[in-house]
Amino acid sequence: MLAQLTAAGIFVVMFGLIVWDKIERHIVTLACGAATLVLVFGVCMRDMGAAWKTLALEQIFTVEFWYHIQHAGTESGGINWATIIFISGMMIMVEGMSSVGFFRWLCMAIAKLVRYRPVPILIAFMIVSAVLSMFIDSITVILFLAAVTTELAKIVHFDPVPVILAEIFCANLGGSATMCGDPHNIIIGTTLGYSFMDFLGNTGLIAGISLIIVIVYFYFCFRKKLSAGGEGTGKTGTLVTETIAADKNNPPVKINDPVAFYFSAAIFALAVVLLVTHAYSGLTVATIGVIIAVLTLMTGGKKSFKLLKQLDYKTLLFFIGLFIVVGGLEQTGALEVIAEFIGSISGGNPMIMAAIIIWISGIASAFVDNIPFAATMIPVIKSLAAMHGADLSVLAWSLAMGTDIGGSATPIGASANVVGISVLSQKGYKVSWGRYCLYMVPASIIVLLISNAFIWLRYF
Repeated sequence: MLAQLTAAGIFVVMFGLIVWDKIERHIVTLACGAATLVLVFGVCMRDMGAAWKTLALEQIFTVEFWYHIQHAGTESGGINWATIIFISGMMIMVEGMSSVGFFRWLCMAIAKLVRYRPVPILIAFMIVSAVLSMFIDSITVILFLAAVTTELAKIVHFDPVPVILAEIFCANLGGSATMCGDPHNIIIGTTLGYSFMDFLGNTGLIAGISLIIVIVYFYFCFRKKLSAGGEGTGKTGTLVTETIAADKNNPPVKINDPVAFYFSAAIFALAVVLLVTHAYSGLTVATIGVIIAVLTLMTGGKKSFKLLKQLDYKTLLFFIGLFIVVGGLEQTGALEVIAEFIGSISGGNPMIMAAIIIWISGIASAFVDNIPFAATMIPVIKSLAAMHGADLSVLAWSLAMGTDIGGSATPIGASANVVGISVLSQKGYKVSWGRYCLYMVPASIIVLLISNAFIWLRYF
């Protein structure tokens, strides 16, 4: 009991400090992870075996960690090294693509394709945001989309805030569609043994249906604002026509190094193919992360060392500390208490369990970091499935959709939201909580309702 209370206390302190946001997240989780190893495993449990199991270093040296015929999850708990290695590889690949201007070229090419008209830009960039976020971290997607959107807004004279708000929502929605779309999905997939295609065939269908509804929703929310903003010259379309004429015989963005550009595009395409087929090829996500990182560094030339320096080590350390703290909750049995509580209020009914997980995840993720929340809930849904015979995969899809979509509701719910608002602030556009939530809360509720209905109709 003392071990459970200590582990829970450390977790609450960690969450509180993350929400307080005065100390860097990686410092918070590493300090709390160290406290878990010393106080929970050392002082309370006096079980170094539990500590070693939580560190999970031995899994890296097994063949199954890198290659397996039958897809299986990471059952040891603790630090999910497959997630750490895969995210590292994706970070290196994305930095390589960014350095050759791939994302900016793509955005400007699409803007040119829709003739720089604000409303078509809104729709096109929503789709681009959702599609890119299926494969690339939503933070990176929003960072580049927001920068390009504000640049286009100055040329075409429209308010970029509505477009960027829609991009943020679609980035989080697109991230829910695949295993590699968001960090929490990577954790869910690698821990529970679900492949890219497993996600695509379940959460991907929900995201696809929701994207159509969301595009219609944001179109009716913002079309008048954007149409009015497009008349900045006093003559509708004059500035747009001049922009097109000036750009008629030139590429949207000059590609300084075509060879590096095409190499980056090829590596990205290879990453997509490997992810789609990894359940059949036997390559784990850790192996795929290493492959794309090595290829990016090999083709990076003199930029390779710079790419390694730009790797987001703070995020990786944040994950390591987080996994240790959650491992403490799991090893002491504290999470089983939560599972028993959910099981009791649902009466053991799987339909009610799924709904509870969707809405609790959605509401919680609107106010707290959805990555630690998802990592904490994975052992809970495993316990629920074991105790009540519920289908673990259904609970996993409920958790994925709740955490991904709920995070869109407030400016602090997900990292992509914070990045998008920060870019707008740097460009002189202030977005209040009121303005943000006015559009994003209804959109979040709509998608959560769609998710709930889809899961009930399909699985029960």
